[in-house]
Amino acid sequence: MPFPHSDSRLSRRRALSLAGGTGAALFLSHCRTMTDGGSATAVLRPPRLPWSTVFKGDGKFKELCGKAKREQWASLPINARTAAFGKALCGTAYVNYTLEVDDRIESPTVNFEGLDCWTFYETSLAMARLVKNPPSLWTREALLHYIELERYRNGRCDGTYVSRMHHLEEVFANNEQRGLGKNVTASLGGIPLRRRVKYMQTGAAVRSSRYLRNDPSMVTAMAKIEDQISTLPVTYIPNSRVASIESKIQDGDVLAIVSNWHSTYTSHVGLAKRDGATCRFMHACSSRSKGRCCIVDTRISQYLREKSTNIGLIVFRPGEAPMIG
Repeated sequence: MPFPHSDSRLSRRRALSLAGGTGAALFLSHCRTMTDGGSATAVLRPPRLPWSTVFKGDGKFKELCGKAKREQWASLPINARTAAFGKALCGTAYVNYTLEVDDRIESPTVNFEGLDCWTFYETSLAMARLVKNPPSLWTREALLHYIELERYRNGRCDGTYVSRMHHLEEVFANNEQRGLGKNVTASLGGIPLRRRVKYMQTGAAVRSSRYLRNDPSMVTAMAKIEDQISTLPVTYIPNSRVASIESKIQDGDVLAIVSNWHSTYTSHVGLAKRDGATCRFMHACSSRSKGRCCIVDTRISQYLREKSTNIGLIVFRPGEAPMIG
């Protein structure tokens, strides 16, 4: 998502960090409930844009599917599958603004050639959910379905930029209401945090997005959604408490870095990777000193201390998604 990245630059989905949607009426109250491995049948829709635009890195996709089949990752629980795919994606180049693929038409996309912090966790999780299906269903269409399920409000892209969720706070709340995971921050000792979310109403957000530049009228809809996000109950674990709860974080948990920026909550996101008694931070890193690629970084409590803008952590635990067919 162009959301302000933790290195103080816009990271593609955070500048868009405002929870897309055509207005407050489409917000969380209309979420559809899904259960783990439920009986709902997915409808695989063709992309609204050319395949060459929405799906990049077919060779890498096939390579990951082959590895998952050989090593029987489908038999692993969802958290271990997610972490396995995250680790397999390490070394992929960090590339910003990979979702800015058109001037007006929004469509689910996958790019294995370059990932930012948000698409790194999304792609890892979508692949983990995909391989729970029979291998005959490990297709581009099916992977885009699982991306759509996570990235768009209520799991549905309607072709507009504002149907995409751009704030992690909404992603977590929306997905939890649909039975696709649980925000475990409060249970880990998180404390309340309240902010007036308004990032997408700034000039920086508009300049970073092809969609907003070509249709500035969408900023009004974004502002309404940010008003709704501002009412969400948000908790976070302050830096000083993270080391004491690291043992309770699981492989594959989504770790969102809370920033001291007052117009939004989070500045970066990645996945948990257990390393014995240590929980390390696995993410798409924009730092040139760390290779500007997807890496398994230091332990999360240490990572938080590396930047003065980092003030804490939100932990979301993904669950299974309905299988296809």
